[in-house]
Amino acid sequence: MVSREKSGRAEHRWPAAIALIVALALYALLPSSFFEPLRYVVVGLGLLLLIPVLAVNPLRMHRQTRWSRALSVGQTLLLLVANQVALIQLINQLISSSKDDGPHLLLAALQVWVTNVIVFALLYWEIDRGGAVARSTRSRKDLPPADFRFPQDEDHDAVEEVAVRSSNRLNWTASFIDYLYFSLSNSMAFSPTDTMPLSHRAKALMGLQSFAGFVILALVIARAVSLLG
Repeated sequence: MVSREKSGRAEHRWPAAIALIVALALYALLPSSFFEPLRYVVVGLGLLLLIPVLAVNPLRMHRQTRWSRALSVGQTLLLLVANQVALIQLINQLISSSKDDGPHLLLAALQVWVTNVIVFALLYWEIDRGGAVARSTRSRKDLPPADFRFPQDEDHDAVEEVAVRSSNRLNWTASFIDYLYFSLSNSMAFSPTDTMPLSHRAKALMGLQSFAGFVILALVIARAVSLLG
C-alpha cells in the first residue's frame, strides 16, 4: 500500500467517479440497435467495479493497493474497448442506414464522442506518473517517468505571476480536470495542444483518440449533409 509522503492534500475522488458514471450512462442510453446485451454487461460491470474502488478512496485519493489499482484501470479499459466497439457499430450504421434514422444516429454519435473524451481522460489520469495516488503521495524522485508534459512542468523560469503556479514552485501535479481538459482539446483539435505526450503509449492513445474523433466528425458532417439534401 502507498503511504502518504508528499506535502499537500490528496486529489478528490469524486470528479473522476462522476465522470465515469456519466460515461456509463451515455453508453447505456445508446439506441437499441447498438447491441444491447453488451451494453448491459459493460454498465453492470462498470458500476460493480466502482463499489470497491470507492470503498478504498471514498473522498480523496490517498490509498492504493495492487488490487484496487488493477480494478480501477480495468474498469476504464473495459469502457474504452466497449466504446470503440460502439464506434465501429456507429460507423456501419451511419454508412448503411436509411434517412429516417439520421437524427437518432447523430445523437448516438454525440454520445459516443463524449464517452470517448471521458474514458480517455480517465485512462490518462490512471497511467500518468503511476496514477493519482502516486502523484499525491510520492516525492517526485520516486515517481515513475511521466507520460505527459504539462505547461506547469516548465513554467518555473517564466515571469513571476506565471512561475508561482509551476510544478517546481507549488509542487503541482495534474488532477483529473487537467486530464479531462486535454482529452477534450485532443478530441477537437486532433492533435496535442498545451499538453504533450512523452511515452510511446501516450502517443498511441492520443493518436487513437484523435483518429476516432476525426472519423466521428467526418461521418457526422457527411450524414448531416445528406439529411439536408
